Amino acid sequence: MSEPQWNYLTDMDGVLVHEEHLVPRADEFLAELRSNGIKFLVLTNNSIYTPRDLRARLQRTGLDVPEEAIWTSALATAKFLDTQRPNGSAFVIGEAGLTTALHEAGYVLTDRDPDYVVLGETRTYSFTAITKAIRLIEAGAKFIATNPDATGPSLEGSLPATGSIAALIERATGRQPYYVGKPNPLMMRSALRSLGAHSEHTLMIGDRMDTDIHSGIEAGLQTILVLTGISTRESAERYPYRPTLVIDSVADLLGRSGDPFQTA
Repeated sequence: MSEPQWNYLTDMDGVLVHEEHLVPRADEFLAELRSNGIKFLVLTNNSIYTPRDLRARLQRTGLDVPEEAIWTSALATAKFLDTQRPNGSAFVIGEAGLTTALHEAGYVLTDRDPDYVVLGETRTYSFTAITKAIRLIEAGAKFIATNPDATGPSLEGSLPATGSIAALIERATGRQPYYVGKPNPLMMRSALRSLGAHSEHTLMIGDRMDTDIHSGIEAGLQTILVLTGISTRESAERYPYRPTLVIDSVADLLGRSGDPFQTA
């Protein structure tokens, strides 16, 4: 009896693309998954963009990924809130990826007595909006953040990201946010449900030990670390957990995507 085929969850930045450029042969890797009928989802902690936006961004690099194969921390956050408090209300600091996901989940976006303050990524954090968020949390709104990443990349260098602004709000209110995105395994489990897959036959490919590999392990997945992004073989050794496999890039999976853990 043949073993069930693997399903793939793969991070986007650092795995398939790097600084807006295609990781060499990543397009061939996704084409192989499709030709073999292997189910996959591309994951990102970035909540700025909708799947449609991300599809267009990936197309510019030469990757053809359908909208339904993209899973963001914004979608995971909207799904989580829908299960917690259906048709609730939220004050949102974020961009179209997050506001669209919450609207589609049936949420009302308001600054008047919302159920939640939801913090996501934006390139224009407003002091006025942050102050409003602090006061709403003090008044009883629950504090949710899409992801804990402290910084994000730009051509000029690091930018403050969701985790940094969440720390500011937490310091001001004394209330810790609940982070939905990686390394919370909740994001992996919601992705598995979206894919219709089981953890036993799904693997996670990522370039970061602290988010991708951490959350994959906690969700019960086999994990593959690629060296085309943040983590190196040396830095990976500093963590108390290990990926199932370390490879140079997704190009190393060509010809073996059906069973990536087979020995050469």
